[in-house]
Amino acid sequence: MSNPPYTPPKVWTHQSSSDNKWANINSPKSGARYEQALPVGAHPLQLYSLGTPNGQKVTIMLEELLALGVSEAEYDAFLINIGEGEQFSSGFVDVNPNSKIPALVDKSGETEVKVFESASILVYLAEKFGHLLPSSGSPRTNTFNWLFWAQGSAPFVGGGFGHFYAYADEKQEYPINRFAMEAKRQLDVLNKHLADNTYVAGEQYTIADIAIWPWYGNLALGKLYDAGEFLQVHEYEHLVRWAEQVGARPAVQRGRVVNRTFGESWEQLPERHSAADIDAVLALKA
Repeated sequence: MSNPPYTPPKVWTHQSSSDNKWANINSPKSGARYEQALPVGAHPLQLYSLGTPNGQKVTIMLEELLALGVSEAEYDAFLINIGEGEQFSSGFVDVNPNSKIPALVDKSGETEVKVFESASILVYLAEKFGHLLPSSGSPRTNTFNWLFWAQGSAPFVGGGFGHFYAYADEKQEYPINRFAMEAKRQLDVLNKHLADNTYVAGEQYTIADIAIWPWYGNLALGKLYDAGEFLQVHEYEHLVRWAEQVGARPAVQRGRVVNRTFGESWEQLPERHSAADIDAVLALKA
């Protein structure tokens, strides 16, 4: 039996319609809801995040930089529990007025730098340390093409498909079909592109791969929303090849566990302050 048709009112008003905490986190108003300073660790780079796909982008990037020998990329990663509303503390809002993870503070210079939006953080770190972003020409442009593609497309997979398929109070055919279609179209875009490219931006591993893998790589490997069978991800053979290739990188395996509080025990590291923290967690897998 279908739900009765919905007629929008002349003026929209915000109201909580369920006990679903994921549906009730946000409100139409921005800004801090309570006073609380952010914790600060020993390293110049301070990350405030959660091990969701958007958070994984930055921790993978930092671990890739460390793997390249960039010791200045050492960082402290503090957990922001969005289910408990920690993104609305005064300290976090001071770094990111939009109250979304991840957020980064760079204290290495005379004046601290606050960076938010995952793509912005990736570009900032790539330019700061001179790695994983081509310096000029078409390779640089192509990297930005796919980086911005991911920023514009991923909300359909996360906020759209993921919400209605995995988190909404009840399964609704229309929104699930609408966003499943768009998710599969995006998977097809990547699959066709990767048929002729080793990595997303060509033959070089870049921040484009780092930005896209946590969303589409995990989805292609059946590790996101438990939706692999539903979306028939095995059909995208070139995307799966790339997802497995990137997922096998040690830095990716290390970065994906940081600020994570769900999954297997060897996947969970709420805070990270040294390489040894990750080593201890990954050792549990054996």
